[in-house]
Amino acid sequence: MVDPTPIRHVKQIDSTNTECSRLARAGHNTPLWILADEQTHGRGRLNRSWHSGAANLYASGLYQFSQPPARLAELGFAAGLAVIETLAKWVPAEQLRLKWPNDVMLGDAKLAGILPESGGANGQFWLVTGFGINLGQAPNVPSRNTACVAEAIWGAGAVPTPIEVLPDLIIAFEEWIERWQSQGFEPVRRAWLSNAFGLGQTITTSDGRTGIFEDLRKNGALVLRKADGQAIEISAGEVFFCH
Repeated sequence: MVDPTPIRHVKQIDSTNTECSRLARAGHNTPLWILADEQTHGRGRLNRSWHSGAANLYASGLYQFSQPPARLAELGFAAGLAVIETLAKWVPAEQLRLKWPNDVMLGDAKLAGILPESGGANGQFWLVTGFGINLGQAPNVPSRNTACVAEAIWGAGAVPTPIEVLPDLIIAFEEWIERWQSQGFEPVRRAWLSNAFGLGQTITTSDGRTGIFEDLRKNGALVLRKADGQAIEISAGEVFFCH
């Protein structure tokens, strides 16, 4: 039987991703997870601050790979799938969707965010994947809808604690990593598309382009079909859904 991946549980830290990155650069053994009750400098994509109050999950996993960072970015999509599979134990799975590139939605509100970061050289690369999951509290974020597991939990069940959720999340994520290593990105891509938020709907990108969200490329880029019929790839930034 394979030993479970170690979890280091701390009360407070600046950022679980930052701590994992420090350990990676110091040559620490992998895999390893950091779980924090509170982050003083939690962060999300595009260097946004991540609200890190009580009752929610803040954790990051550190893994070593031979694939370069461009490939490792594909595991951000696998991480989203792992969150949905894990939370389906407490929340109706049909209410959970994945918003490109790395958000998990409950209805039309953000339930979780994922932050992949990588580095390394000479065939030895590390990947840190940060997870922020709103379990008991939906943070108040200006101009953004947020949600938490407590709002949609099955029946009258108790809201799970981070330490209850994390072991299942690690197992689900590592199963997706194994699938990705043996079969490539395609199984991840297919599963992600089957859970995609807003597929076929009109979106606007953060740089002002508008069109139909049509597909996900093999490199993880979003395919946007413009009104003139041209298909363009969106590889970075953010997308907004038109109502």
